[in-house]
This record gives sequence, structure tokens and C-alpha cells, in this order.
Amino acid sequence: MPFARLTTATTPTAHIGLGLAAVGRPGYINLHRDRDLPGERTVDALRARTHELLDAAYAQGVRYFDAARSYGRSEEFLGDWLTARPEVRDIVVGSKWGYTYTADWSVDAEAHEVKDHTLDTYLRQRAETGALLGDRLDLYQIHSVTPDSPALTDKELHAKLAALAAEGVSVGLSTSGPAQAEAIRAALTVTVDGEPLFRTVQATYNALETSAGPALAEAHAAGLTVIVKEAMANGRLAGTEAPAVMREIAGEEGLGSDAVALALVLHQPWAGVVLSGAATVEQLSGNLHAAVLDLDEERRAGLEALVEEPEAYWRHRASLPWC
Repeated sequence: MPFARLTTATTPTAHIGLGLAAVGRPGYINLHRDRDLPGERTVDALRARTHELLDAAYAQGVRYFDAARSYGRSEEFLGDWLTARPEVRDIVVGSKWGYTYTADWSVDAEAHEVKDHTLDTYLRQRAETGALLGDRLDLYQIHSVTPDSPALTDKELHAKLAALAAEGVSVGLSTSGPAQAEAIRAALTVTVDGEPLFRTVQATYNALETSAGPALAEAHAAGLTVIVKEAMANGRLAGTEAPAVMREIAGEEGLGSDAVALALVLHQPWAGVVLSGAATVEQLSGNLHAAVLDLDEERRAGLEALVEEPEAYWRHRASLPWC
């Protein structure tokens, strides 16, 4: 398992990863992107921003980097960064397949990505990822699996994924939607030749959406590495958008609400890696304070009162504009 590399890391930030969804393409659903990105969101401008973030993250102890085929040019930007730094060998590189980016570098596109979990899409996107990341790819995940995804039942696809695992690339999945727990539990039953197929699961978990927690604990107990995404709920738990209780804790510690949001997830005993979706170096530095922020029982109890019903949370997320 490539994540074994993180067990030898000496910095507390090694279990915070950097996700590239917010900087690999000009449009995304995070709040306040107009303040976070360059005025001209050209390919070169976002390439430079991505490299700046990768440099800062690595220098501060981050050792997991997360891309996807649908994150615009994230794999390209990450691949360029890796090629220029062949000495960087103590990191874990993950990407995802299953969505095709369709916005053509436009914020105003009618559709930004199209989901397809068929074998044909896997074969096409695996070749595309290979061309950009080569042998630096450690983890390949099925993107946004839901309980009705054919990826959970397609035996031919499972065989191809098992062949990839035999080559040394770990196979995982990410989940989304109000039925994440059901998808995770279904994935735990998938085997090839009697062996579990999936070695990692990436799921949304934050102060507002905790419904996947018990299933993630089960995945951890089964030996999977758990990666948590959207710990700040696409910006709803950061800055002035954060709930009062989160801002109060942040004020007491002299930190940002973003650090409190990430720290809450890091305190979960099953959390292997928690992703920062930072779009600026300043945001990244603020996020990384989460690694040393203590949340006692009283503070955690206050944050637990923020939980929303999963269906309501995901309806709100679906309503966020691409900007």
C-alpha cells in the first residue's frame, strides 16, 4: 500500500493532503472563488498557482496529492510538477476516473463534467492518466460511486482494476450523495479471486454531513485507508460563512474556522488522510494548523450540533453555482 509511506513521515501535516479540484480548472462550486483565483483564469495562470501550492504543501510536510480526470488539467499540472522534481519520492499520488471534463476551460459551460463508470471509460481514462502521470500514479479511484453505480457490479471492470492493482497501483473509490454509507458498504463486499478489490475509500465528511461516519469506520476496520474530502463543505465552514460555534473556537485559538473544520475530521480515529482544497498558499497554511489543534470533548459536542440531514446537505451542495 503506498499509504504506508505516510507512517514513516515525521510531520503532523503528513496526514493532510492537497486536493486539486479548485485549481485544476477555472470553474468549481467552492464559495468565493472570485477572491481566491487570479483575475484571468488562464491555463498558465492556474498551472502557476497549482505549482505554487504544491511547492508550499510539500515544504510544509504534506505528502498526499489528489487529482482527477474531471479536474480540468490537474493531472497535467501535477505531472509537470513531478517531472521537474524527480527527487520527490516520498509522496503518494492519487487520481480518479469516471467523470469526463466537458467545460472546455469555461466557467459558463452548460455541463462541466459527465459521469460514466463503464469499462470503456475506464480504459480510455486510464490511458489518459498514464500519459500524464506515468509511473508516479500510486492510487486510481472510481470517481463518485453511488449505490446504483455499475462499477459495483461489473465483473469485467473489476478484473481490469485487479490487473491494475497487480501492477502496483492501488485501487480505490470515492463516494458522494446522501447514500454514501450504502455505497461504501457495497464496495467492501467486492472481491476478485477471493481478495478485496478496493484498498481506499474517499468520502465527504464534515461538521454538517457525518452520515458516512459509521461506514468509514467499518472500512478502516477492514483495512482500507480512508481519505476525507470536502471537510470544509465547499467553503461553508470557512471564514465568515462558518457557523458561530466554529468561529468562536477559532477565535479562542487565534486560527481560522477552516482549521477547526479540518481538525474535527482529523480527530476521527478512522481518518487516514484529510484533504485541503486550498486555492491559495495562505489558505493552505491556515488549513495546516488543524494538525496541531486540540478539540476537547466540550468543543466536539458543540460542533456535533451542526449536523444536517444528509438529503438537505446534498440538496444545498447541488444548488451551489459553478463560478
